[in-house]
Amino acid sequence: MQRFARTAARAEQAGFDGVEVHAAHGYLLSQFLSPLVNRRTDAWGGPLENRARMLLDTVRAVRAAVSPAFTVAVKINSADFRRGGFDADDARQVIAWLAPLGVDLVELSGGGYESPAVTGRATDTRTRAREVYFLELAEDLVTTSPLPLMLTGGITRRATAEQVLAGGVALVGTGTALAVTPDLPDRWRHGREADQRMRPVTWKDKPLASAASMAQVRRQLRRPARGSRPRPGLHPALALLTEQLQQRRALRRYRAWLPTRRHAAAHGHPHR
Repeated sequence: MQRFARTAARAEQAGFDGVEVHAAHGYLLSQFLSPLVNRRTDAWGGPLENRARMLLDTVRAVRAAVSPAFTVAVKINSADFRRGGFDADDARQVIAWLAPLGVDLVELSGGGYESPAVTGRATDTRTRAREVYFLELAEDLVTTSPLPLMLTGGITRRATAEQVLAGGVALVGTGTALAVTPDLPDRWRHGREADQRMRPVTWKDKPLASAASMAQVRRQLRRPARGSRPRPGLHPALALLTEQLQQRRALRRYRAWLPTRRHAAAHGHPHR
């Protein structure tokens, strides 16, 4: 949890306005929250109070490492869509525990890499049904939440975004939609919708399909940074392969850099 805190402090030093602690989608903090994944029998497992301990302690450390004006958000699942897993009642309680810790916003998402909901892939093909299901969970949690809530997950149409806000949710997340249509807010302002969609991933292997979908999004997000237009028709297999190669190159660079950092630290020199 100290790494979370150090990263948040460095983000503030670098000029960012805030950070979000990711406790959804099956990542580390989400694994602690899940009764299906967290099978520990010590103080970090068992009842929800114990399973939430890692997240709550991490948030405390982050909040203590940054200034009061620095925004700290937390992302959790509204549900993980697995029988016997983390559900809306669990999310409601975790939000209540986060409130006194100085959290400014809770983002609600859902699913994990074992479930297609994390990437907006529905188990049936009715996008509207999936969006409404997320919205129903959010509207339920809004009634008791002491914190502003943000909803994300497959929202691509203005009508859905407006329905989310009308239900009491404070913010709408449209990261995937913006990866494909960077000018989407301006389009909505002028009564237009997105005219293209990400190429669907129809693979039967859900974890692999989810990984490919996320690789598609990341690749599209990088293109505007290079001055290129999105290519939503890119084949998911190519996106996944490219992502894996980039990660390997980054890992090699990190391994080459790490000894120099250790050497500098051992000799009292500031590391870069």
